[in-house]
Amino acid sequence: MRVNWFLMLACVLASLYAWQQDPNWTDQNLVFSLNNLYAWRVWTLVTALFVHASWEHLLGNLPFLFVFGNTLEKMVGRNNHLLVFFLGGFTSFLLPPIIGIYSPDTGMLGASAAIFTLAAIVMLMSPLKFSWLFLAPQGLVAIIYFVLNVALVYAPSVIPGYNPNVAYIAHVIGFTVGVPFGIAWSLHWKKNLVISLGLFSIYLVILALLGALTGIQTPFGVF
Repeated sequence: MRVNWFLMLACVLASLYAWQQDPNWTDQNLVFSLNNLYAWRVWTLVTALFVHASWEHLLGNLPFLFVFGNTLEKMVGRNNHLLVFFLGGFTSFLLPPIIGIYSPDTGMLGASAAIFTLAAIVMLMSPLKFSWLFLAPQGLVAIIYFVLNVALVYAPSVIPGYNPNVAYIAHVIGFTVGVPFGIAWSLHWKKNLVISLGLFSIYLVILALLGALTGIQTPFGVF
């Protein structure tokens, strides 16, 4: 059985458990913050990867973990899959408060940044791998959501639906962590990057044509 299924199950069980607890206790013992790390609650680095803030948060992440996680584990094996999942998640939690983007008391939780790490690697290894869940090549899905999050970091007013409670910068960091692994593990990463960018260009052209025909402004669109 793939370890990715256990990661998904851990997200569900940890979230259900956290939702039954006192929110203040959860913030101190399950959610990551730099203050929790200073207080030697180092386990929050791990628990925060699996705890989610709400059903919407959880159900928003699980399909992406299912698609990118299963694809990547099949290509690189369970040990490498776990390595990049946790490394991407840990880095995305630690870096923003350490460099001053977030204050030390800012709570961070959820698997999304770690999933972005997986997505970056899949994009560089197998961009044309089709996802029947998203009805699109996985390289296209990965690059769309990366560009979308970069836009939300630098120009949040451009994209409808900006949520100040979402750590978009952590998603970008997670994706960046995955890039060197994708390069190291792929013999054709340059070609695969060009393929992903080509798919994204076609996607933008289609959006522009739809916008011209319907009059609806869709700067990046959503799946």
